[in-house]
Amino acid sequence: MEKLKRYAVFLIGLFINSLGVSLITKADLGTSPISSIPYVLSLNFPLTLGQFTIAFSLLLILIQLAILRRNFKAEHLLQIPISILFGYFIDLTMELLFFIHPQTYMASVIYLLIGCVILGFGVYTEVLANVAMLPGESFVRAVSSTWKTEFGSTKVAFDVSLAVIAGILSLLFARRLDGIREGTIIAALLVGFIARLFGRKLACQMLSMKFRNS
Repeated sequence: MEKLKRYAVFLIGLFINSLGVSLITKADLGTSPISSIPYVLSLNFPLTLGQFTIAFSLLLILIQLAILRRNFKAEHLLQIPISILFGYFIDLTMELLFFIHPQTYMASVIYLLIGCVILGFGVYTEVLANVAMLPGESFVRAVSSTWKTEFGSTKVAFDVSLAVIAGILSLLFARRLDGIREGTIIAALLVGFIARLFGRKLACQMLSMKFRNS
């Protein structure tokens, strides 16, 4: 029963995550680093952002398999249905947010910041559930565990690499930077910080409740 509750929390976090990604994308100032390559591809080819997210996630799982080899466990295969669900959630939330078309730069910034808060809360919820990881985080974990690098530094390097590759693809296909803007950098800097803030706030609340009940 306890594990079932944790999976339910994870699924809620996954949906919140997709809502944050979609709102950041709708802000029209770029998108989150993990979605940057799928987003650039979706701007230049017929498939949707969610469909390219699924394809990119499956690629990351294959690379994990090549990196981990014998250490690739059956539980890692959970990333496949999670990736498919996440992709569908992104397309669903993009449709739900159909009415968002910011007309001014300030409106775009506001939507971007709200999206970062939502995405940060989604990331925190997934970590809280502690049952599975999205392929992006799992890929970083595979690299850091194999080559003994620090997870946080590896995550930053991974995010930067994704944004750079997305920029190159945009220049290649569209002959201009399309889909990679200041919002990508802001999301990269803010989301992890916001997720940690949610974690600290909940920890403080739980500690306060413990003292009141003692």
